[in-house]
Amino acid sequence: MKSLPIYSILQGLIALVWLINGLLCKILNLVPRHQQIVERILGEPHARLLTILIGIAEIMMVVLILSRWNTRLCAITQIVVIGVMNIIELILAEDLLLWGRLNIVFAFAFMVLIYLNEFRLKPTKNNSSS
Repeated sequence: MKSLPIYSILQGLIALVWLINGLLCKILNLVPRHQQIVERILGEPHARLLTILIGIAEIMMVVLILSRWNTRLCAITQIVVIGVMNIIELILAEDLLLWGRLNIVFAFAFMVLIYLNEFRLKPTKNNSSS
């Protein structure tokens, strides 16, 4: 039986982070702080709908990750989205973040993990065996 390479394991874990944040935290609203952040940044009138739409977008990211279609573009998109989202949250809603200013450190670490997994750990066709 062929073992899963670290790349595949990390892809699954990265997808799981997006799934948890999209489905559990935003769509099912199990972590109300996420909607409060949306209210703070985008305004209260449609915050619930916008939070659900953001959750759906995060689940679409899961599908994209697991499809392994255009993985480099997917990784770059994730890195940009995480970076922009966390900078905006740090500026406008720092008091609502789970770890306050430290959130940006965890976001950066996640961005580095995505980068390393896609651009350093991903097996190339030349050195992977089928």
